[in-house]
Amino acid sequence: MERDTVENGTRPRGAVAKALAEAAWFPAVLFLGVIFFFAPALHAPGPHHVKVVVAGGAEAHRVEAKLRAQTAGGFDVTAVTDRQRARQAVLDRDAFAGYAVDGGHPVLYVAKANGASLEQTMITSFSKVAGTAQPLTVRDVAPTTVKDPMGSTVLYFGIAWNIPAYILATTLLRAVTLNRRRKLLALTVVAAVFSTVGYAVGVGLGYLNPEPSVMAVAFLLTTAVATTASGLAPFTGRFLPAVGMTLFIVMSIPTSGGAVPAPLLPEFYQDVHAVMPLANAIDALRGILYFGGAGVLKPVLVLCGWIAGGAALLALDAGRHKRAALAEAVTEPPADDPALETPVPTALPVHRHHFGEPVPALAGTVRDVDQEPVRGAVVVVLDSRGRQLVSTVTDEQGRYAVAGLPEGHLGIVASAPGRHPLAFRKLLRAGETVDAHFTLRGRDAGAVDKEPGRLTVSG
Repeated sequence: MERDTVENGTRPRGAVAKALAEAAWFPAVLFLGVIFFFAPALHAPGPHHVKVVVAGGAEAHRVEAKLRAQTAGGFDVTAVTDRQRARQAVLDRDAFAGYAVDGGHPVLYVAKANGASLEQTMITSFSKVAGTAQPLTVRDVAPTTVKDPMGSTVLYFGIAWNIPAYILATTLLRAVTLNRRRKLLALTVVAAVFSTVGYAVGVGLGYLNPEPSVMAVAFLLTTAVATTASGLAPFTGRFLPAVGMTLFIVMSIPTSGGAVPAPLLPEFYQDVHAVMPLANAIDALRGILYFGGAGVLKPVLVLCGWIAGGAALLALDAGRHKRAALAEAVTEPPADDPALETPVPTALPVHRHHFGEPVPALAGTVRDVDQEPVRGAVVVVLDSRGRQLVSTVTDEQGRYAVAGLPEGHLGIVASAPGRHPLAFRKLLRAGETVDAHFTLRGRDAGAVDKEPGRLTVSG
């Protein structure tokens, strides 16, 4: 009935609703993600528990009261002994601003490398603290390069290493001729190339200081994103684009601290900033480029944690599918045939291939003359001498897959109860996946399939 309805030009309401839902869910996820991450995080930047130090205990109490009157919860004030320690706290990245009164003259130590908008916020707030009696002297202890006046160049290079890494992982999913080791090697090589080229371009254009350690951070960022996306793929399936883009774009960019410095983000987004790979890479890059390596260890450890997490997911999936392949293998080779004692040919569970899984050497479908899938059809693979290598059965969609087959000419036979068996001869080359699709006809009395190019199998 449903087929007749489709042929007549109409579709059931359920089918239309399903098609619309399948088309709209991914844009809807991105839509909601942008609304709930980009807009709330970036629409009104302001200080939220920004760490500052003040020289002198009494002065620290006075400054804290003044800052609290401006913005409740905007600043966390810590007292230090003298002006030099206030300056050093900014250089060590223990504080985003240091304030001292030197001979009656207020001095503010800031670092444009933390972001021009944060520097301006510090100047505006502490100008009110200093009052009008003495002008506030501002000293930038970590200036950016001439071609990076806003201190945001690290964001653009971070994005260049972040988003393509996710895309690399998704494109490698389609490379079914590459095994797990080759895919991991490809990830490593591409990460090394991206980090080297990005660094060379940044230094060549004058956007980045010549600090070779930048390449190490770029490599870790690219590897972290690509490995995590690859590890998530088998567990998220067709939802990987939504999960990946949410993690590495929607959540990462607004909380990175590049567009708006992290201390100006609401507290929730500061918490997200603390764990995201792009944000930690930007923190590490700033430490290397402008602060002499201060504050680099923590973000590097976070990036290594993402790599370890992605590797753990890959290992978990490999173990899961190894067990499934052993459990779903249909027929064991006869023990008395020495050619079949090596358990290399293996029937695979049929599903969309993911990173790290055994690569099918042979795959295909079995259908009837109406192109409907034949479930439970037996597919037998023979070597060039006609000896059985492995057999499997088709799933609900009529699909089958086999891995670990030897190179050379193979015979593939498909059969099902009440249908005429059919066979093909295929040439298998190293690193290739051979497709063999069967159309089985109903068994007529005395009928024998003798179409050209096929092995003849008597009924």
